[in-house]
Amino acid sequence: MANSLGKLFTMTSFGESHGRCVGVVIDGCPAGLPITLEDIQKEVDKRRPGGSVASTTRAEEDKVEILSGIFNGRTTGAPVCLLTWNRDADSSAYERIRFIPRPGHADYTAFVKYGGFNDFRGGGRFSGRITATFVMAGAVAKQLLKHIGVEILAHTIEIGGVRAQSKELDEIWKNVEKDPLKCADPEAAKEMLRLIEQARESSDSLGGVIEGFALNIPAGLGEPVMDTLEGDLAKALFAVPAVKGVEFGAGFSAASKKGSENNDPFTVRDGKIVTATNNSGGILGGISNGMPLTLRVAVKPTPSIASKQETVDLRSTQNASLEVKGRHDACIVPRAVPVVEAMMAVTLCDFAMRAGLIPEVIR
Repeated sequence: MANSLGKLFTMTSFGESHGRCVGVVIDGCPAGLPITLEDIQKEVDKRRPGGSVASTTRAEEDKVEILSGIFNGRTTGAPVCLLTWNRDADSSAYERIRFIPRPGHADYTAFVKYGGFNDFRGGGRFSGRITATFVMAGAVAKQLLKHIGVEILAHTIEIGGVRAQSKELDEIWKNVEKDPLKCADPEAAKEMLRLIEQARESSDSLGGVIEGFALNIPAGLGEPVMDTLEGDLAKALFAVPAVKGVEFGAGFSAASKKGSENNDPFTVRDGKIVTATNNSGGILGGISNGMPLTLRVAVKPTPSIASKQETVDLRSTQNASLEVKGRHDACIVPRAVPVVEAMMAVTLCDFAMRAGLIPEVIR
């Protein structure tokens, strides 16, 4: 398995859904960064089940423990190791379907790849549970990015085909944490909740779209031609279970535009070179251009649904049917919002360090 991300700011995730714990080791974090357990816990709490109809009933506390790398409220320069224990795992449902792969999950591909030795409980290493480790690393990365003025924000813009109205950034900042779906449009959020409730009652699930912003990014981040900024961001985001699409700026809509419509004219504003529009999403040639980085992530519906589905029995290679039991999110989108932020932060932090913008010691 490949479980590490980043060149200079490197996170290595470990643990399984129903194992003893999930955690992360961060290597390359500069010494002297002021950070507390509360700073990390605050971010991790954002991805916990929110008690809404969208969420699983699995009630992990997700209390973060610092094992190394932080002393007296500052990083030491040593690897930072963070973890949270799995306290509320129930593997009984998975024992019964060990050889009956769930449609939409990695059960079959993991079985083939690892010869059946993979931890199948709750999806094991392929579970959304591992995203708690991404958020831990993202919490540290966010603190580092603050030193160069970079801010990151993500929010839900679509669930079940219901699209939120565009909002100004100030309104998004204000509304997103107050809404259980992390949607800045209250009216759209009400309809989203209604559809999620409807899906849950019919033993189904819904997907959606998350939009992410990174503000105050300096021009020049990115290492073309292979380590482009959007290439590494996409790699990080596709490591998040359930993500099936990533686009930047105008994204796929650029394919239907004319060049005169899609190009972003350069201009000077307050003595700074900017673009009049931002169809590029803040990236040109794989390098940040100083404009806000904008991206959108497509999240598929939660594949664990109680409706009857067709599958196979891996032992007999005969057709079979399956009704997935257990505790699952009717919509994973809201809990994925802080994960998108985290993976953006980790990637941008790594590129900032590669550009020499973040020193080895924070003073």
